[in-house]
Amino acid sequence: MPDAHPKHPAIPASAGVGLKPVHYETILSERPDIGWFEVHAENYMGAGGPPHRYLEKIRASYPLSIHGVGLSLGGDEPPDADHMARLCRLVDRYEPGLVSEHLAWSRHDGGFLNDLLPIPYTKERLARLCEHVDRLQSALNRKVAIENPSTYVAFDAEDMRETDFLSALTQRTGCGLLLDVNNVYVSAVNHGWDAATYIAAFPMGSVAEIHLAGHASDTDDFGAPLLIDAHDRAVADPVWRLFKDVLTRTGPRPTLIEWDNDVPEWPVLYDEAVRANALLAEAASTDMKAMSHAG
Repeated sequence: MPDAHPKHPAIPASAGVGLKPVHYETILSERPDIGWFEVHAENYMGAGGPPHRYLEKIRASYPLSIHGVGLSLGGDEPPDADHMARLCRLVDRYEPGLVSEHLAWSRHDGGFLNDLLPIPYTKERLARLCEHVDRLQSALNRKVAIENPSTYVAFDAEDMRETDFLSALTQRTGCGLLLDVNNVYVSAVNHGWDAATYIAAFPMGSVAEIHLAGHASDTDDFGAPLLIDAHDRAVADPVWRLFKDVLTRTGPRPTLIEWDNDVPEWPVLYDEAVRANALLAEAASTDMKAMSHAG
């Protein structure tokens, strides 16, 4: 698959935030110094109305990324043709710099579930997922980035680790990856494995975008820690530390602050982006020093 067409403005290797209706007016009146915005595709699949009027104005001033949540790429069935056609029209309309989707399923036997459900990491499931990703990239005529999940259960019958599964997916389809650092930390705590070890094994060369988000803390029925990928609060300190580790391996990448629930006032969200930008600038400086010494 080709990279983004030149008419699709590139997403800068800086911090962006998820675009929320509560912030439309603030963004248009204040024109904040933010690198880019990301929207959930399904929120803009109608033909018109206020969402599009605002998005068109904001898109005229900022690069845009489109993040899908409903294609069910990990399911048994091929992506819904009507849903994919709506996504294609949205991408054609706004020419985003990045398009991404989830490593999950949410549709079965004609019914839709309001969740992103996990898949087993098996050779059979990998083959099916590759078919679906190929179909999506062919329809869009561009690469997409697939996001690693946050998980709460594990399957007994699996052929490979998640990182190996994602690596194989990129090799077979040419797709990119969206590395959600919060999802890594949530899954690590829930399953009792080491997040840093996962990051060391992740196919970093395929990372097109990074997500940061907040999580809620709970306990399971046995009293063990249980984290929920809630997207309703600030990024936790362990996730910031893991993000710094990621940047030592990738260098600066477009980094999104995800805050989808209990959305705060604009200054709170903007401060999270400022913190991410400080770490991105530090990573860029480290890269420049390393190149200078190498020269």
